[in-house]
Amino acid sequence: MDNRLLKSAVETHKEDAVGLLCDLIRIPSVRGNEGKAMRMLHARMEAVVDERELVPIADSIQEDPDYSFKLPDLSYDDRPNLRVVRKGIGGGRSLIVNTHLDVVPASSDQDRPFDGRVEDGVVFGRGACDCKGQAAMLYLALAALKEMGVALKGDLIGHLVIEEECGGNGTLAFVRGNDRADAALILEPSELKILPSIRGAVWFTVNVYGRAGHSGQAGRTVSALKEAMRAIEILEGYHGRLLAESKGHLLYDAYENPMPITFGTLEAGDWPAMAPRKATFKGVLGFLPNRNREEVMREMEGALKTEGGDWLPDHFDMDFMYRHDCNEVPADHPIVRTLQRACIASGQAAEVAAMPASCDAWFYSNLIGVPAVVIGAGTLGVAHSSQEQIPVQSLAAGAEVLARAIVDWCG
Repeated sequence: MDNRLLKSAVETHKEDAVGLLCDLIRIPSVRGNEGKAMRMLHARMEAVVDERELVPIADSIQEDPDYSFKLPDLSYDDRPNLRVVRKGIGGGRSLIVNTHLDVVPASSDQDRPFDGRVEDGVVFGRGACDCKGQAAMLYLALAALKEMGVALKGDLIGHLVIEEECGGNGTLAFVRGNDRADAALILEPSELKILPSIRGAVWFTVNVYGRAGHSGQAGRTVSALKEAMRAIEILEGYHGRLLAESKGHLLYDAYENPMPITFGTLEAGDWPAMAPRKATFKGVLGFLPNRNREEVMREMEGALKTEGGDWLPDHFDMDFMYRHDCNEVPADHPIVRTLQRACIASGQAAEVAAMPASCDAWFYSNLIGVPAVVIGAGTLGVAHSSQEQIPVQSLAAGAEVLARAIVDWCG
């Protein structure tokens, strides 16, 4: 592919892609409100693809065993996925490109979170890098290829999804459908590092039950709050052992703790002078490819039962509302090599690394046998933060890499 022509084509459509990104950021597409953003992207994609379709999601998806974060009275009316296709002329490999349009809520100290804007060459706003910027990058890559008159041999299929942030239900709906391909790229902010290994994660809720009573009834009450604190310490200990046992994976050993445990909420009690009957805490535990999700969930619950003393083992319940397995594609897989060539040709480092967070890649690799690799513009370091942003130059560089990879892979 002619370097000069590709750079010129990306530059020609860069302003349009940045405008699309800012428009998408201005739609607060948190869970339950993704429809407007999907319809906008559906309209804008008409210029760069051969087929586009808003794909409804049936409410029955909530009964799927891999569904995450089931909520009462949740409806998928007017909350479709978007499927786009650049048809191949035949004889090439097919490729799925996936990213998401849902975002997490604004940070409490975030300035104008849903006012997409460009300041000194940087786009700011919720979703700028995670992951509306990736959707804009895909649009820019496809626009550049169309500008150059490139005809692909294999099909390129775009999966633009909802509900990635709460566990991947949009991608789950797609993999339960008919689309299959020779490989998949999951667009997430990676600083254009190539990530063939993505750690797993389980999000958990633990309810601990005590014996409520007056503060003057020492020996007769059992504080659910104190037992919950014991449970947290036990799970911290389990995490420490798991981390030690997970050392030795070349890509993850670059990180001191690539699989942290986080306790996000704790609720207990009604009155300072009363031992609470119930305490509830929620958190997330990451894990590496030496374990699968079933093993981790079983071991976490087992630790609470065997290390909880006289009271805790018989007075708690545990629920896992988000269960992502690890994604592991060999570092020398052809799709990884394709991305390395694309990065080198674009003047990027072609670094192969691991992702110390979870994402939707495992749905493709583990559930339908389509090897999936993560790559994207921007950095995960500002995702979900009050400073979420993506440099325009990073978006353009990512579009160049993606365009090269698509042509190399699809032919």
